Amino acid sequence: LAAMLGSLAALAALAAIGERPSMVKVVEWIDYETLALLFGMMVLVAIFSETGFFDYCAVKAYRFSRGKVWAMITLLCLIAAILSAFLDNVTTMLLFTPVTIRLCEVLNLDPRHVLIAEVIFTNIGGAATAVGDPPNVIIVSKQELRRQGLDFAAFTGHMFIGICLVVLVSFPFLGLLYWNKKLYNKEPSEIVELKHEIYVWRLTAQRINPASREETAVKCLLMQKVLTLEMLLRKKLRTFHKQISQEDKNWETNIQELQKRHRITDKILLIKCLTVLGCVILMFFLNSFVPGVYLDLGWIAILGAIWLLVLADIHDFEMILSRVEWATLLFFAALFVLMEALAHLHLIDYIGEQTALLIKVVPEDQRLAVAIILVLWVSALASSVIDNIPFTATMIPVLLNLSKDPDVNLPLKPLIFSLAMGACLGGNGTLIGASANVVCAGIAEQHGYGFSFMEFFRLGFPMMIVSCTIGMCYLLVAHVVVGWNS
Repeated sequence: LAAMLGSLAALAALAAIGERPSMVKVVEWIDYETLALLFGMMVLVAIFSETGFFDYCAVKAYRFSRGKVWAMITLLCLIAAILSAFLDNVTTMLLFTPVTIRLCEVLNLDPRHVLIAEVIFTNIGGAATAVGDPPNVIIVSKQELRRQGLDFAAFTGHMFIGICLVVLVSFPFLGLLYWNKKLYNKEPSEIVELKHEIYVWRLTAQRINPASREETAVKCLLMQKVLTLEMLLRKKLRTFHKQISQEDKNWETNIQELQKRHRITDKILLIKCLTVLGCVILMFFLNSFVPGVYLDLGWIAILGAIWLLVLADIHDFEMILSRVEWATLLFFAALFVLMEALAHLHLIDYIGEQTALLIKVVPEDQRLAVAIILVLWVSALASSVIDNIPFTATMIPVLLNLSKDPDVNLPLKPLIFSLAMGACLGGNGTLIGASANVVCAGIAEQHGYGFSFMEFFRLGFPMMIVSCTIGMCYLLVAHVVVGWNS
């Protein structure tokens, strides 16, 4: 709703200055490739979740961490960061969020803090390569930058070293942020699961629109179920002696019990899912490296979803569609309209021009250092509140013009690396800073573990400040002290 109201306000501002776009033009502003990619991957994950694979992964991760919660969180974040370097961030979170929620339910943990940590490292890992994050893809695909030596290998090599340093510092800082956080639920898992079950039943009942007698009857039955569960919960709470888990000492015994309860339920469907998902990921890589692949990422995801629907022989198609995050897709559509409207209002151009003017004021011997600091922090702060894709696309021509200006006399590569570092890491600043954040929050909400804007901000913004500071120091040493740009 916030994104729709924002886009409406931006369109009203365009109309006020006499540049009101037609409905056809507004619809053209939406990036349908991104929406198709999201939709296709959501359908794939919805079918994949029927196999029990995520429960199986949860038990394996628990076994590997030997019952130690912080070791498990570190392991999940590291895997998410590595995957995001090669996969799209959104795809990584679509696959990882259900696994994490299941694992936290098994360990009686609150999934919210674990999910926020994961999505933060997803955005950090995505900055490491040219295909990990959309701003990097935009930079590497620019022909003028390629001619100046910013190809896939050069870009990835430079960014990868910087992001490795960022990851090394970010893990201890994350531990510091989580020092006083109560990761465990204070109540036993049976009471936590019962409360969550009540929430899900109530949410399902609220979503039914009683347009007919049958639907009204179904809604009444669901509400009756809620009342029955609430009575059971009150009974359990009366007899419950509060126990706070600190660390699971009997993890080996628990694993044997968990392996009996959480196992792969449909091996044939799992093979089909892994085959299709493997082909889809392979095509994503080929799309990045092979010029002969003319399919967009969105088309690849959609074709993969249709292929899996046919292979899996899904009869209840509405059940699969009900698991698609329609609210998230609507959010992205409204956000694309908002960004294009802001671009037409010349707000993003204005930010770029002001950055250029500030750099020109500085003495020439300090200009490169100031330019790196300014471009990185402007990109980071702007990307934390607006989408980093149109911002990056707008800033590239500004930086190209700046490097060609004889009065400024600045090398191009440090400016581009500063833009990439700031735009990618700045996505951790707020919940709407990166696509992966919104997708993760949407899936968590569907599972009954939604987190608010402020909950994300309290953890994400300090992480953004620290990671951008490390990235800035790396760029200053590389380009000002060592002179790598030469």
